[in-house]
Amino acid sequence: MIAVTRKIIHVDMDAFFASVEQRDNPSLRGRPVAVGHAAARGVVAAASYEARQFGVRSALPSVTALRRCPDLVFVPPRFEVYRDVSRQVHEVFSRYTDLIQPLSLDEAYLDVTVNKRRIETAWLTAKEIRAAILAETGLTASAGISYNKFLAKLASDHRKPNGQFAVTPDMGAAWVETIPVSRFHGVGPVTAQKMKRLGIETGADLRAKSMEFLQAHFGSSAEWYHAIARGEDERPVNPNRVRKSSGSETTFDRDLTEPSEIEAGVLRMADDVWRWCEARQTFGRTVTVKVKYGDFQQITRSRSQPGPLATSEALNRLALDLIRSVLPTPKGIRLVGVTVSNFSELQTEPESELPMFAQAAA
Repeated sequence: MIAVTRKIIHVDMDAFFASVEQRDNPSLRGRPVAVGHAAARGVVAAASYEARQFGVRSALPSVTALRRCPDLVFVPPRFEVYRDVSRQVHEVFSRYTDLIQPLSLDEAYLDVTVNKRRIETAWLTAKEIRAAILAETGLTASAGISYNKFLAKLASDHRKPNGQFAVTPDMGAAWVETIPVSRFHGVGPVTAQKMKRLGIETGADLRAKSMEFLQAHFGSSAEWYHAIARGEDERPVNPNRVRKSSGSETTFDRDLTEPSEIEAGVLRMADDVWRWCEARQTFGRTVTVKVKYGDFQQITRSRSQPGPLATSEALNRLALDLIRSVLPTPKGIRLVGVTVSNFSELQTEPESELPMFAQAAA
């Protein structure tokens, strides 16, 4: 049997949240825009390309973002609008393939090895998809095309914004060697720093390390790092990936010590999570409350029930029990979060359908 080379496209919307805001408000076009809140404890959820020129990025504290770019315009997030646009984009995807694996509202893998429109190449398929997205949403997208998911995702960032790049089977392994490991999907900032201390800064450096070396320093992740350093990734595009949890968190505009204020914050986050669960009729057995103190120490408290939490009152009651287990607090609390997991019904929403967005509490 002859092995079929897969054709994988990773589509990534360009500065998605910020681009939607610039599309809907012409006065924001060409200006540095951050989606988020300018409050002292606010966090940037997304930044336009004009803002990125000043070093403004998602997850950056708002005060730091304003320091880097004094002309930065903050726009409050409109998640319902972003979801609606995301649905439009995914409808475009569905015209070309049923093998779609969403990663978040603004990106997805598509397996177009056999595409519905019988377009000859993945390159032309990606080009047509991007053109359709632009025509129907007014927004641009970038695409990476390759024979596996790892390389396709890496490639989609190579010609941003509004571009596409292909990594073919004959160039994959050599191309990976030229890329900094800090850009590798699955290598976070902490791991990248650890690799740097071990003399690993590029794909070539990673490839030069033996499996024994990688196992000694990275444990169960060794096989993954060994494979991607050679441009190898056998993971299929999985349209039925099951979401494992849903959560929401908020950063207060000041450190809180008053129990009633902290509990109110927890209840707001529980309400956010409940709306997601109710809308999808997906209910979990486990509730986790996250607490981050003013000194950035972080703790969690979890509890599981015999059956799924089927009412908002049950979720609220359990979330309050968990937060009360750390009250009164010995020090100020800057952030709280609530997560529900151990779902009773399988469902296939993308894992980042409702991204945890740290924002200043009103």
